[in-house]
Amino acid sequence: MSESAAGPGNASANRSSSELSGESRRSFLGVLLGLGSLFVGALLSVPLLRFALFPLLRRTTELKSSPVGELSEFSSLTDPVLKTIQIEQVDGWRKTISEKAVYVTKDSQGKLCVLTSVCPHLGCTVPWNKERRQFVCPCHGATFTPDGTRVSGPSQRGMDTLESAVQDGQLQVRFQYFRQLVSDKQVIG
Repeated sequence: MSESAAGPGNASANRSSSELSGESRRSFLGVLLGLGSLFVGALLSVPLLRFALFPLLRRTTELKSSPVGELSEFSSLTDPVLKTIQIEQVDGWRKTISEKAVYVTKDSQGKLCVLTSVCPHLGCTVPWNKERRQFVCPCHGATFTPDGTRVSGPSQRGMDTLESAVQDGQLQVRFQYFRQLVSDKQVIG
């Protein structure tokens, strides 16, 4: 009788341990499936996150200095000199080289300064007028002194100066674009 009494209790113990091992296998597989899904989801989100954050983390166009000419060329300036510089712009995998016109002149203290040829009013190219000894915008008649100071016309400020430096006897300039139709100089690119 002890065998028959032990038999049913033993059977229920065997059955509960097999149910327990089945449940633990199922929960283990569920956890394994969840971790695998999480890992695959994380791997798939990396390119998406990189695509979304790329513009914030990297500038596409670095501002590099461009050579304008030898410093000796500008030592005896009396009038502004028009020079063309080359600007290299990198946008993703595309690299473009464009040419921009700048004026090398002397400021009120007699130091060399570089002016952009873009009118701060509406973006027209401003030529130097030798007869009038002024920069005269052909679009709306704005006039500027040889150092770029506003004299008259619809422009709200003088011509924009560009950041320049001398390196190894070469005048270097950093070309930038500025916002038009505003009274203060604001860099936009």
